[in-house]
Amino acid sequence: MRKYLNLFDLSQKVNYKNEVLSGLTVAMALVPEAVAFALIAGLSPLTGLYAAFVMGLVTSVLGGRPGMISGATGAVAVVIVSLAKDHGVEYVFAAVILAGILQMSAGFLKLGKLMRLVPQPVIFGFVNGLAVVIFMSQLSAFKTADGSWLTGGSLYVLLGLVVLTMLIIWGLPKISKALPASLVSILVIFGIVVAFDIDTKSVGDIASIKGGFPPFHIPSIPLKLETLVIIFPYSAIVAGVGLIESLLTLNIVDEITETRGRGNKEAVAQGLANVLSGFFSGMGGCAMIGQSLINISSGARARLSGIVASVMLLVFIMFGSSIIEKLPIAALTGLMIMVSIGTFEWASLRTFNRMPKSDILVMVTVTLITAVLHNLALAVLIGVIISALVFAWDNAKRIRARKHIDKNGVKHYEIYGPLFFGSTTVFNDKFDVLNDPDEIVIDFEESRVVDMSAIEALNKITERYQKVGKKVHLKHLSPDCQKLLKNAERIIDVNVMEDPTYKVMVDQV
Repeated sequence: MRKYLNLFDLSQKVNYKNEVLSGLTVAMALVPEAVAFALIAGLSPLTGLYAAFVMGLVTSVLGGRPGMISGATGAVAVVIVSLAKDHGVEYVFAAVILAGILQMSAGFLKLGKLMRLVPQPVIFGFVNGLAVVIFMSQLSAFKTADGSWLTGGSLYVLLGLVVLTMLIIWGLPKISKALPASLVSILVIFGIVVAFDIDTKSVGDIASIKGGFPPFHIPSIPLKLETLVIIFPYSAIVAGVGLIESLLTLNIVDEITETRGRGNKEAVAQGLANVLSGFFSGMGGCAMIGQSLINISSGARARLSGIVASVMLLVFIMFGSSIIEKLPIAALTGLMIMVSIGTFEWASLRTFNRMPKSDILVMVTVTLITAVLHNLALAVLIGVIISALVFAWDNAKRIRARKHIDKNGVKHYEIYGPLFFGSTTVFNDKFDVLNDPDEIVIDFEESRVVDMSAIEALNKITERYQKVGKKVHLKHLSPDCQKLLKNAERIIDVNVMEDPTYKVMVDQV
C-alpha cells in the first residue's frame, strides 16, 4: 500500500516549486478545455470540470506515470455525444462507470503490454495528428458566438495577445527558468488586459464555471439488460480510446523524461478514476497529452504537480470562478498553440527519404485519421493493422530453401524464415515431389512453424510425398513447434513420416 501513497518519484529529487507552479499552470489550462469538451458532448460545463478534477486527482496519486495529467478529453466527448443526446446524462454517467471497470480489468489482466505492438510510425502519426487537432481546436477562439470569424479591432487585439503569449513562452526560458514560462505568460497577458481595460474574449464568455464540490450521485437508470445493451458499446469504445490515448501519452512522456512508467498500473488508475468520475457527476476522460506536455515542459516530474492541478481546479470551481472567468482566452490559446508546436514530431519529416514507404504510408494515414476524424483509437488501430499486414507480406517473401543431396542420396531442404499463413504458398513451391529421391529431410533449424496454416502446409507436403511412396524427415523442430504439432493432431491429420511422439524430429547434438 505504501507505493500507492508515495506522491513522489523516489528515483529523483523533487523540485517543489516547479511542481506547485506547474500544477497551477495546468489547472488554468484545464478550465477552458474541460468546459469545451463538455459542451461538445452536449453536457453541462460542470460535468467536464468535475471529470477533470476526479480524473486528475486519482491518476496523479495512483497512476503509473508521475507528471502525466488526466482529465476530460475530446476523444471521450466525441464518443458519448450521441448517448447524451439520445438517452440523457444519467446514461453517460453509467457508461463511464462501466468503461472504468473495463479499464481496470485490462490493467489487472496486464494488457498494457499490448502497447508494445504499436510501431513507431503509428506513434509518430498519432502525435502529429494530435498536434494538428490541438492547433485546430484553438481556432474557435477567433470566432464569435454565432460561428463567424472575428474581424477588425477585436481580431487584431486577440491575435496580438496570442502572439505575445507565444513569444513569452518561447523567449523567457532563454533568459531565466526560475518560473514556468507558461504561467508567466498567462499572468502577464492577464495583467495587460486588466491594466489597459482591453475588451477581449475571456473564459467567462464560454460558460460559467461556478459550482460546488462534485456531488456523489448513483446514476438513475433502469437496472435491466436493455440498459446494458445501450451503454455497453459506448463503454467499450470509451475504455479502448481512453487506454490507447493514456498509454501512448505515457510512452511519449517516458521518452521526454527518459524514465519508464508502468502501463498496467496506469490502466487500473484510469479505470478507477472513470468509475469515481461517473459516481461524482463527471463525464469521464483519460490522459491529456497537451496538459501533460505543459506540465513536463514546466519542469514537473513527480505526482505533486498533478495533485496541485486537480485541487486548484476544484478551488477555482468553488471559490475562484469570478477571477478565472476573467482570464483572457488569448493567453490560453497562445499556450495551447505552443503545445501543439512542441507536440509535433518535426524529426519525423526528415525521415521521409529514409524510412520504408510502408512506414511513411502508416504515419501519414494515422496523422490524417487523427486530424480529420478526431478518432484516436481508430487511427491507431488502422495503423497497427496496416503495419501488421506489411510485416506479414514482407516475411512471406523471405522464406527460403537451400537444397542439396548428401552422399546417401537423401535430399535436404534447409528452410529459412518463418512458416506461417503468409508464406505457405511459397513454401509449397520449394518442393519437387515427383523428381525428388525416395527420402528427403526438411530442416527447420533456421525456421519456425508458427500457426495452423503452417501445420496444414506440413500436412499437405508430407501427404504429397506419401502418395508417391517417399519418406519425409522433419529435422530441428524447436520444442514450441513440436508442441504446436502435437496439439494440432486433435484438429487435423498431421502427416508426419516419423515417430508419432515427434521426439526424433530434434537432432541430438
